[in-house]
Amino acid sequence: MTARRHSIGGAVSLQGIGLHLGRECTLTFHPAAPGSGIVFRRTDLPGAPAVLARAEHAVLTERHTQLGAGEEAVHTVEHVLAAIAALEIDDIRIDLDAAEPPILDGSARPFHDALVSAGIVDVEGEVEYLSLCAPFTLKDGSSTYTVSPSQTLSLEVTIDFPHPLIGRQSCRVPVTPESFASDLAAARTFGFLREADALRAKGLIQGASTANTVVLDDDGPVDTELRWSDEFVRHKTMDFIGDLALAGKRVRARIVADRPSHRGTVTLVREMLKRAAEETRMAGAEDIIKALPHRYPFLLVDRILEHEHGVRIVGLKNVTINEPFFQGHFPGHPVMPGVLIVESMAQVGGLMMLATAAEAEQLIMYFTSLDNVKFRRPVKPGDQLRIEVDMVQRRGRMCKIHGVARVDGEIVCEADMGAMVRDR
Repeated sequence: MTARRHSIGGAVSLQGIGLHLGRECTLTFHPAAPGSGIVFRRTDLPGAPAVLARAEHAVLTERHTQLGAGEEAVHTVEHVLAAIAALEIDDIRIDLDAAEPPILDGSARPFHDALVSAGIVDVEGEVEYLSLCAPFTLKDGSSTYTVSPSQTLSLEVTIDFPHPLIGRQSCRVPVTPESFASDLAAARTFGFLREADALRAKGLIQGASTANTVVLDDDGPVDTELRWSDEFVRHKTMDFIGDLALAGKRVRARIVADRPSHRGTVTLVREMLKRAAEETRMAGAEDIIKALPHRYPFLLVDRILEHEHGVRIVGLKNVTINEPFFQGHFPGHPVMPGVLIVESMAQVGGLMMLATAAEAEQLIMYFTSLDNVKFRRPVKPGDQLRIEVDMVQRRGRMCKIHGVARVDGEIVCEADMGAMVRDR
């Protein structure tokens, strides 16, 4: 089933003091138009300038995540973004009447609960994902990240602080709305009493107190009790989810992060976006002809739009009145033959299968079975087929795939197919 984009059902507000700047702020979440993304808007400034929550707008900092620069900047957005990303909200507007969201209790739970109370609703449009085909490792200062391909987001975060209550802690979690709510949302920000004066001298933590921060002296927390013994690494994991939201897409990867920082994670997101763009370049007719043995009039794929190697592929077929089959198939009432829609899906699936094989030009793909074929509506001249094929099972040179063809977002055909790769 294709995932739906999400927004919220209505506006909801929270009020409090900002952690670093120490100013009162009212934050209001608003529903947003499909495809608009996550947008912060400064309603306290003339013209209410807005900034999109994307990595290209992030300023590399160590203590918090900042979007934009100068007077229009928005500071310390990571807790807000963590709640939005964990709830898989794609389109939302966040109005602020100050430069920094309220810190509230120091966790993401108030933001999470406010969003849930507003209602998570489906909106139109395709969900965008950031996923990779090949693993890589990135280092930024003392931070190290290892990224591996995955169909979901799972994190393993390790921190190391020279304090007897922290030391080296690790958190491994599959990131879902449920796991975030139960295991991460309530984890609070923390800091060390010995660093407070120096940070305040730099203009930071002006709004920090033991009511919104787990403050640690040499013996332990001041004026509070921990919610978990490993609340520190849980909080860093929550921060990490917030910074990953700067991809502007839902992230699907397995990421192992050793001592992550805001600066390092923004750098990581930029690198992931760069690598994904290189991996998913659109393949045109020349590339398709090189990979498939089909030729006119049986080459039924015009372009490849997305390709997660060995996992998923999306192709395009433009249906025109000049197709040769329209001359004899229902003359006077041209309809694309259903078997050719299935053939289009098979060819897109063949491209996915062959792309992962060594010496693909020496191979050919044959289909061995066809099951659960359903035709939903006719395809006519002028339609554009968006063909989505997902790998269901693969064993050596045998595979099972599921194909769906859509026109204007509406399913026109779907089928389960079995296939095998043979030497030409």
